[in-house]
Amino acid sequence: MITQRRAGLRMVALAVGVFAFVGTATAETRHGIAMYGDPALPPDFVSLPQVNPDAPKGGTYRWGEAGSFDSFNPYVTKGRPASGISALTVETLMGRNYDEAFSLYGLLAESIDTDAARTYVEFTLRPEARFSDGSPVTVEDVMWSMETLGTQGNPRYAGAWKKIASMEKTGERSVRFTFNVEDRELPLILGLRPILKKAQWQGKDFAEATMEVPVGSGPYTLAASDLGVQVTYKRNPDWWGKDLPFNRGQWNFDTIRYDYYANPQAIFEAFKAGQVSAYREANVSKWVSSYDFPAVQSGDVIKAEIPHGRPSGIEGFVFNTRKAIFADWRVREALILAFNFEFINQTLNGGLLPRIPSYFGNSDLGMDPGKPARGRELELLAPFKAELLPGAIEGYALPVASGDQANRKNIRAAAKLLEEAGWTVGEDGVLKNAGGEPFSFEILLVTGQDELASTVEVYIEALKALGITATLNKIDDAQYKERTTAYDFDMTHYIRSLSLSPGNEQLLYWGAGGVTEPGTRNWMGVNSPAVEAMIAAMLKAPDRSEFIAATKALDRVLTSGRYVIPIWYSDVSRLAYAADLKYPEKLPLYGDWTGFLPDTWWQEAR
Repeated sequence: MITQRRAGLRMVALAVGVFAFVGTATAETRHGIAMYGDPALPPDFVSLPQVNPDAPKGGTYRWGEAGSFDSFNPYVTKGRPASGISALTVETLMGRNYDEAFSLYGLLAESIDTDAARTYVEFTLRPEARFSDGSPVTVEDVMWSMETLGTQGNPRYAGAWKKIASMEKTGERSVRFTFNVEDRELPLILGLRPILKKAQWQGKDFAEATMEVPVGSGPYTLAASDLGVQVTYKRNPDWWGKDLPFNRGQWNFDTIRYDYYANPQAIFEAFKAGQVSAYREANVSKWVSSYDFPAVQSGDVIKAEIPHGRPSGIEGFVFNTRKAIFADWRVREALILAFNFEFINQTLNGGLLPRIPSYFGNSDLGMDPGKPARGRELELLAPFKAELLPGAIEGYALPVASGDQANRKNIRAAAKLLEEAGWTVGEDGVLKNAGGEPFSFEILLVTGQDELASTVEVYIEALKALGITATLNKIDDAQYKERTTAYDFDMTHYIRSLSLSPGNEQLLYWGAGGVTEPGTRNWMGVNSPAVEAMIAAMLKAPDRSEFIAATKALDRVLTSGRYVIPIWYSDVSRLAYAADLKYPEKLPLYGDWTGFLPDTWWQEAR
């Protein structure tokens, strides 16, 4: 089947020959690529700017994970994969510099070739690139990986694969992909696809969860594992890429181990006992009150507040709009009004954390809450004016409560909206629709999410004032994954971290295909032509200003869609870690996020 598909792709190349030829004249082979403009680092850079190029090698880093795992295949929908497999053992054609919004530099590939319109991309592999078993990374491995991930892998890979008109081997170490759509991000997306060894998977069902470990080319190999309990990786002394400038100062630990615990509280207790190397604290009140244990007092544990420049993203409680009860935006707005953020934030966080204003808040990509769309944003949204919800163009901001527990003003406004949507309170005090069905729903959480459970319990009490019955159901991690994959929930906790260079992944988050296709990240069931049009505008944007306008417009549509009850975010990352762990003085643009911990850290000898 794969062979037939590849042949078909090559035939399509003839049909798009003119399209590809137009850009070829202006093509340029380079060491790196940026989403817009040129990458910041020159061809002869000696290391990334946010590393210690002379960091010592050695030591052990241990991280705590909540839940368990039952698979070593992180590239498919089935199973819960072990942490670290993709990041530590498998590499991509290009590597990302997290000190830039979105720039890539050669990793498995020594160069990238594209044209001004980015109608195609061609990668040339490094001759020295090797898998951990010593075999060379070949063009055939690249082509097989791209096609297999696109057709049998997780849905996050399918979108880019559908945009490839042809794929062909152009030399002993080079492969070209020609595109059938206008999408400036595609060369970068393909540059970040994991490259697996074709021969390992012959005769096997790639789409199944498996305990067979992929043969990768990365800095680590699997050393030991205990199903669902721990997984340990050892730095490969024969790693082919250890001397690349891109890798200098990275991947310094000899051993990286992930230990699995029942819940975050258990991880915190293990950290206090010295069994975990670092702990990210999301609860600001706990950060203030619970870090006086002996290791902190003695200086063996350090508390750090690390600034970052990434967007707030979205976190809160998501409505599953596939459910009829949440299909009406007025109902969703009413339930947002009933969520007393100011009271809950004061109770749990001492009022210290700001509320998420929008999906791309805390960045220049975010909309201006409460203000109308203007200029290019307005032009992009205007064709969809009739279908957009109130506030998308006129301006929308989350409701603000008085801060007292009763929240009477917002509860009255919520009741009015519910009545407009056909829900009224009967003599028994129960909110019902015209058919007499009561308004009730379930809020799903994973066992151990204690802070979120406390928030939900306050919210459930508030909903009683509207005649609504909500129940909290806490289930184990495996059940939770199964139910959310199938969108089998009413409301649940939802978090999506967003970058300063959003692109094709936005379709996986909010694309209409996720309404029915299981396993996407569109948990809320967004089905909006305006959303998809704004994403398309982002992907086609010829420059940064157009890109920002399209992203701001997308932010408006999503936020005014009332799909999530947003909670708080932190404009700094609160990280506690063992004192013998060190990180570079220069922080990457994204702070303590991807590309920072454990990538650039090291351990000093005691």
